[in-house]
Amino acid sequence: MNQAPPLSRRLQDAFFGFVHGNRLIYNTCWEDPRLDRRLLGLSPDSRVVVITSAGDNALDYLLDDPAGVACVDLNFRQNALLELKRALFAHGTFEELFSFFGQGGGPACAGIYARVRRHLPAYAAGFWDKNSSYFKVGRLSRSFYYHGASGAVAFAFSRLLSLVKPRLRREIPRLLAAATPEEQRRVYAAIEPVFWDRLSRWLVGRPAVMALLGVPRPQIGLIRDSHPGGLEGFVRDKVRRVFTESPMAENYFWRVYMTGRYTRECCPEYLKKANFEIIRERLPRLSTHTDSLSGFLRDSPGPYSHFVLLDHQDWLAHHDPAALGEEWDRIFAAAAPGARILMRSAGLDVSFVPGPARQRLRFFPELTEPLHAADRVGTYGSQHLAEVG
Repeated sequence: MNQAPPLSRRLQDAFFGFVHGNRLIYNTCWEDPRLDRRLLGLSPDSRVVVITSAGDNALDYLLDDPAGVACVDLNFRQNALLELKRALFAHGTFEELFSFFGQGGGPACAGIYARVRRHLPAYAAGFWDKNSSYFKVGRLSRSFYYHGASGAVAFAFSRLLSLVKPRLRREIPRLLAAATPEEQRRVYAAIEPVFWDRLSRWLVGRPAVMALLGVPRPQIGLIRDSHPGGLEGFVRDKVRRVFTESPMAENYFWRVYMTGRYTRECCPEYLKKANFEIIRERLPRLSTHTDSLSGFLRDSPGPYSHFVLLDHQDWLAHHDPAALGEEWDRIFAAAAPGARILMRSAGLDVSFVPGPARQRLRFFPELTEPLHAADRVGTYGSQHLAEVG
């Protein structure tokens, strides 16, 4: 007889399920599309399936001129976010798009939303009717990037720094403005001991904090088991690498959570003015689907040339191996010959992929390992590119 997991684990899983079933989780993509686009090699014949997340990277993929990009997510709120971006591209101006998602909101956003609302699917309009205040920025309100589950954590850390560690808060602009790698390393060396005090270490170890960031209990266990320093050591090493080896001038991932906004120069490609008309013209090739990946592939069987799976299989491998096996069966049935599959993991290897699936895949560590070192996000344990044999 299978023994039930301890109560603490069941409570952690229940909290994670509650958060993911009731909130917008990701207000920005936390995967580096510059690496994705190099590894995927998209072309005008490409048909891509991607987990939606915040939709940023799917929009970036349109710059490579694929035939289609199908965005799939179980959380309809993530698709509603992408649909708002689509409506602003199709029926707004670049400046209006940037006011929402570059600056994180502003006084004009309410009027802009009222104008583009009719172009949203009903479910997306319903979500934003209740949450358009995310873009009402003022002295007593917050940037859009401080809303949603991951945004709430970023906001809490920001306020914690202001109240408890004002010196550290003052040093952050210096870190972001560092002109050379040497200057960046000097600034970070000065602030690291201040940041990693007892309170920060305690917060990093809380499962509730990790759940708000989209990290389920199985991934926490995977990190603890695969990193010699455990969860705290993993986070500390990753943060140090990002802030000492990745140029802050182009690291928009961390900038947006540290400041609540992007700059014109440091932002995703979809928010650059030179790309606005290109993406607008190619928007009809992008579609959103609220479903599991298996459900989508069952109803829309392809063939597809590319699959971008993010890191969700880490969770499935521990939580529902049968569903993971079904997902791989659907992927293989829907894959065009030689289809490429891009995955990320909290662990260091591909052990989360079932053995029968691994036997049908060819992996390219000679490509992914060097690029992983250049990842501007820096929070994953590994990334993997596979080709269907």
